[in-house]
Amino acid sequence: MRLLRYFPVAFSSIFAHKMRSSLTMLGIVIGVAAVLSTIGIGQGASAQITEQIASQGTNLLTISPGATTTGGVRTTGSASTLTVGDAEALADKRFHPDLATIAASYTGNAQLVNGSTNTSSQVVGTTSAYQSIRNLKTGMGQFLRDEDVLTLNQVVVLGANVSQDLFGPVDPVGQAVRINNEPFTVIGVLAEAGGVGFNSPDDQAFIPLGVAQGRLFNAPRYRGEYTVSNISAAAVSETRVDAAMLQIEQTLRLRHGLQADAENDFNIFSQASLLEALSNVTGTITLLLGGIGAVSLVVGGIGIMNIMLVTVTERTKEIGLRKALGAHDNDILFQFLVEALVLTVIGGLIGIGVSYGLAGIVAQIPGSTFRLVIPMSAIILAISVSAGSGLIFGLYPAMRATRLDPIDALRYE
Repeated sequence: MRLLRYFPVAFSSIFAHKMRSSLTMLGIVIGVAAVLSTIGIGQGASAQITEQIASQGTNLLTISPGATTTGGVRTTGSASTLTVGDAEALADKRFHPDLATIAASYTGNAQLVNGSTNTSSQVVGTTSAYQSIRNLKTGMGQFLRDEDVLTLNQVVVLGANVSQDLFGPVDPVGQAVRINNEPFTVIGVLAEAGGVGFNSPDDQAFIPLGVAQGRLFNAPRYRGEYTVSNISAAAVSETRVDAAMLQIEQTLRLRHGLQADAENDFNIFSQASLLEALSNVTGTITLLLGGIGAVSLVVGGIGIMNIMLVTVTERTKEIGLRKALGAHDNDILFQFLVEALVLTVIGGLIGIGVSYGLAGIVAQIPGSTFRLVIPMSAIILAISVSAGSGLIFGLYPAMRATRLDPIDALRYE
C-alpha cells in the first residue's frame, strides 16, 4: 500500500500548524453538521407525521360526500350525499367481506359549558365502532356503548384537551356538561392522542349518532334518511384496502342510483394513499433542506483549497528539496492530496458528532415530541462528500506543487 506512506507526512504537517488546520476543518465541520441536521429535520418531520397518521391504522378508509348532480348541473359544497342507510348497507358482510367495521358520524361545532367554564369544540356524533376504527384509547371511564347509541342516551366522551379546558385536573366522569344548552353526562375521557389540527381527537367530544343528528344539530335528510358527515371503515387488512374500496364504491353507486357514465357523488379516502403522498412531499423537502446545507459544505471545500494553496507557497523550498532528492511528481501530488483528504475526513467525522449532539439536545427538550432523525445513508453521503471535496479542492494546489521547478523552488525566499 504505497499510498499509506503519505499519511504520516500529512499528519505531521497538520499538527505542525494546529490553529490553521483547526480553522480549515471548521468549514467542513459546519458544512457536514448543517447537511446532516437539515436532513435530520426533514426526516424527523416525516417520521412524526407518519406516526400520527399510522396511529389511526393504515387500513382506515374514510368515505365523505362528493359532488351532486341536480337538474343536469353538477355542484359541490356542503350538501351531504351520505346517509345512515348507506352505513348500514356497508355493514352487511355478505356483500362486503373485506370490510371489518363501519361507523357513521355526524360532526358539528358546539359550545360546551361546565359551570362558569366554557369552550368551543367539534362534537362528533357516532357509534361505538368508531373507537376501534380510529384506534382511540380511553384514559378515564369508557367510550360510547351500543346501548347509548340505540337508546339515544345524552352522554359524552371528552377529548383530553376538552376535558382539561372544562374540568382542569379534576376527574370529569359522572359530571354534567351542557352542549348547546342540552344536558349531557360525561362517561369517559380519551387518552391524549397528540394529533394536530382541528380534527385531533384531543379537541373533540363524542356523543351518540342519533342524539347529534336529531337533538343537537338537526341534521338534514337525504332520500328520506338522516345524512352523515362521513363514514369511517376499517378493511380486514392492509392488503385488502383496494378490494374494500371497490366494494364500497359498487354499493354506494347502486344505492345512489348512479348511471354507468356518472361520476361518484362521494369520495373514498385511504390512509395508505395519504402516507404515500406525504412521503413524496417530505422527501422533496428533505432534499431541498439537504441542498441548502450542502452550500456550506462547498464553502468549506473552498476554504480547504485556499489553505492548501498557502501551504504550497510556504513549503516551496521543501518541495524543491524533495524533487532535487529524486521525488517524482506523483509523490508531490499524493502528498498534498492526502493532506487535504485527512483534513476533510477529520472535519467530516467531527461534523457527524456535532449533528448527533444537536439531535440529543433536541430530544431532551421538555415536552417536545419532535426529533432529528439522521439516517445512516446521510452519514455515508456526508463522509463521501467531505472526502470528495478534499480530493477535488486539494487537486489544484497539489498539481500546482508538482509544476514547481526544483531550482527555482530552492532559491525561493
